[in-house]
Amino acid sequence: MKHEWKKAEKQFYLPKNKPELITVPSFKFFTINGKGNPNDNSFAEYISVLYSLSYAVKMSQKKGIVVEDYFDYAVYPLEGIWTLNNDAEKTPDGKFNKCDLIYKLMIRQPKFVTAGFAMKMVEMVKKKKPNSLLSEVNFEEITDGICIQMLHIGSYDSEPETFRLMHDFAEKENYIRTTQTHREIYLSDARKTPVEKLKTVLRFPVEKIRVFDYL
Repeated sequence: MKHEWKKAEKQFYLPKNKPELITVPSFKFFTINGKGNPNDNSFAEYISVLYSLSYAVKMSQKKGIVVEDYFDYAVYPLEGIWTLNNDAEKTPDGKFNKCDLIYKLMIRQPKFVTAGFAMKMVEMVKKKKPNSLLSEVNFEEITDGICIQMLHIGSYDSEPETFRLMHDFAEKENYIRTTQTHREIYLSDARKTPVEKLKTVLRFPVEKIRVFDYL
């Protein structure tokens, strides 16, 4: 039976549009690091490389490449971990310049994918679809741990409104954010979806406030 993340892993990918606590285990990813405005052409190139590798993994069995414990599955959505560089300053309207963004883009891989198999896929794609960015791709296991997450609907530029709700929830539940980075999971294709209907999972790690933190 085909593994459908939308059905089998709803807790990680289909939260409600209100804040919630979740514990996220370790997952495997193809990742690539970048910086600057996500509207630049290079951003789309990073995404293209990640999808090339992800579909190479999915189609490996049909290409006669044997991998132990393979199972059919739906390719996972694009994700990104975002932060700002140390010199970032707010613009007059209170926002940050997108050129100051730092990101790690990624696509999760099934549990049967080992580091060795992942690198084999990288080398295979290099031969069939050469791209200098393939040399910048890493295969990583990442653990988010205890987080607050929420479904954001609408423009990426309106995400601060959703983050405010998430921070209010954290304070109410006696949690504090452990880092200024946050994760975004893109459930919509921004090229085809109206801005007001874009769906993005927002998530950041937290820890419980201990009593002696106030002493």
